[in-house]
Amino acid sequence: MKILMRADTHVSFSVPVEEPKAICTFSQVLAALSVSLGSLVVGFVSAYTSPALVSMVDRNITSFEVTPQAASWVGGIMPLAGLAGGIAGGPFIEYLGRRNTILATAVPFIVSSLLIACAVNVAMVLAGRFLAGFCVGIASLSLPVYLGETVQPEVRGTLGLLPTAFGNIGILLCFVAGTYMDWSMLAFLGAALPVPFLVLMFLIPETPRWFVSRGREERARKALSWLRGKEADVEPELKGLMRSQADADRQGTQNTMLELLKRSNFKPLSISLGLMFFQQLSGINAVIFYTVSIFKDAGSTIDGNVCTIIVGVVNFLATFIATLLIDRAGRKILLYVSNIAMIITLFVLGGFFYCKAHGPDVSHLGWLPLSCFVIYILGFSLGFGPIPWLMMGEILPAKIRGSAASVATAFNWTCTFVVTKTFQDMIDVMGAHGAFWLFGAICFIGLFFVILYVPETQGKTLEDIERKMMGRVRRMSSVANIKPLSFNM
Repeated sequence: MKILMRADTHVSFSVPVEEPKAICTFSQVLAALSVSLGSLVVGFVSAYTSPALVSMVDRNITSFEVTPQAASWVGGIMPLAGLAGGIAGGPFIEYLGRRNTILATAVPFIVSSLLIACAVNVAMVLAGRFLAGFCVGIASLSLPVYLGETVQPEVRGTLGLLPTAFGNIGILLCFVAGTYMDWSMLAFLGAALPVPFLVLMFLIPETPRWFVSRGREERARKALSWLRGKEADVEPELKGLMRSQADADRQGTQNTMLELLKRSNFKPLSISLGLMFFQQLSGINAVIFYTVSIFKDAGSTIDGNVCTIIVGVVNFLATFIATLLIDRAGRKILLYVSNIAMIITLFVLGGFFYCKAHGPDVSHLGWLPLSCFVIYILGFSLGFGPIPWLMMGEILPAKIRGSAASVATAFNWTCTFVVTKTFQDMIDVMGAHGAFWLFGAICFIGLFFVILYVPETQGKTLEDIERKMMGRVRRMSSVANIKPLSFNM
């Protein structure tokens, strides 16, 4: 596939130059697929509690007792551990490298699933979920960073959403397998999934940008040649990376956490944090983690496991549609559509649960929860699912990338933990209708946040984005100014 690559040279005189053509090589696709398999594992692990808790709390299946409080911790401890992983991920990718950090999560993923599969008490299950969550937190940060530093900007949107698509395949696989397997067998399947991910990660190189930051010019050249193809001239891109690094070195070492509080840096960081907040406070993880239980409480006429599979299929298909539209329709349009779809369905769903609890009779509307969930998942996966992660890589300045991405990721997992751990408490206090109305109201506020504060980044070079966000930008090649991409759960 032939695509055009910009070649902004910033010279002081004007000469018409034909822009060189770049090829989206098989090597780049292989790199994207390799890290996306890690995203598939993340999706499977994240969705595990929805089908697994049903059989785990059944004393006829489980040899040890799992109380409702313990069950809430089985679902809630993973995002809490993800918070710790998100904080640790920033330093890891800077000092160990992007690829090595990703590679280091594969074996712990396997161990965590085996701990759950062989559990003889709740403590082993919680330990396995915590270890899995820690790896998920690291992966949610390092996967998009690796992808952003290896793929060419022309396919930034498409390949950038590939991990999201694979993550949703992992969710769907967990839902389908969960209808036929109990919690232990499902965990054994989870232990097998990281194996191909582990193997493929050995085939791809470290990112050229990280090699340059460590002064390994020849290693960076080899990595670029592998990614761009042996026939490609990688010297201009390599020189751009080296100029960028030299510029950063001249500024000297500073307290990067204090750098985040500077006005020019705080603006893009606050937008990224806002997107993460509205992503999680839309209630998505409450829906994913407790899908079967929600349908059972709704009195749906359709089997809960079938509903769960349908939701998983819609989740995957919607992300595939978003992958096709992201570089055509733009980010903000998809965020608008996403918000409006979630607002309508959450308020309708809240109305259904209110009528179920207080009348009139809605037993003949057993199909309504599934319809609402399908539209809700469709809307979320079109916009607020993948785009906050994608835009995190687009709007965060390169100088604070590691620390800012770590803060944004940790904040995302904090919100995830709060939502998943308190969802049942919210239902107990305000009813299911109140919980869904609250999520709908937050989405309504999120719509105005997108309108007023979120910039459109479609079709813009990362230099243009940084210039708009910070008011100025260092002179460097647009090829050199590649920043991390993103992924969801």
